[in-house]
Amino acid sequence: MTDQYSIRSLYPELEEELYEEMMRYGSIKELPAGSILLRKGQMIRSTMLVLDGIVKLYQEDDEGNEFFMYDIAPGEACAVSMVCTFRQENSQVVAKAMTDVVLLTIPLQYMDEWLGKYKSWHYFVIRTWRARYEELLQTINAIAFKNMDERLEFYIRRQVEKMGKQVKLTHQEIASDLNSSREVISRLMKKMEKNGWIVIHRNSFEWVRDSG
Repeated sequence: MTDQYSIRSLYPELEEELYEEMMRYGSIKELPAGSILLRKGQMIRSTMLVLDGIVKLYQEDDEGNEFFMYDIAPGEACAVSMVCTFRQENSQVVAKAMTDVVLLTIPLQYMDEWLGKYKSWHYFVIRTWRARYEELLQTINAIAFKNMDERLEFYIRRQVEKMGKQVKLTHQEIASDLNSSREVISRLMKKMEKNGWIVIHRNSFEWVRDSG
């Protein structure tokens, strides 16, 4: 069961009183893989902190095509929801649970109050914005300046960092994230497997390359 102590270990360096308020006013939500946590156009009334699992953020056009932005892992927070709650705007992105997830959601009024009340929360929000911004810049850089095989390697390395060496993603899901076709991704991943980087399983792959 998630309690104050597990939150403290995931989000260190916060004031003791803030941990207590997070548990008093926040809500713990457990959701299965595939759940849509945030929809485009949705009014955001709370921010979410990830306690367990992986959440993917992406943009979606009118035809349903996806543009992958970044993942949120345990110990991290959704910068988009922080911006939307602060400015009371509608979301321009979609958030989806890639695995079973446990979230701590904080209502808008407490987040605003904590920004002025707790320096540690203020710094945490700033660090979160900066980290997500830098991660998004890396994604844009990969799209603008790298070939598809380089983009795929960059993407896979990021997934391994978040999920571990066993990554449950289909070739179609990877293709959607990279705005490519399943055939192209399958061909490139088979090449990576031949070179000893990964082992492909049904609906997943395993990272086996030790370095480089």
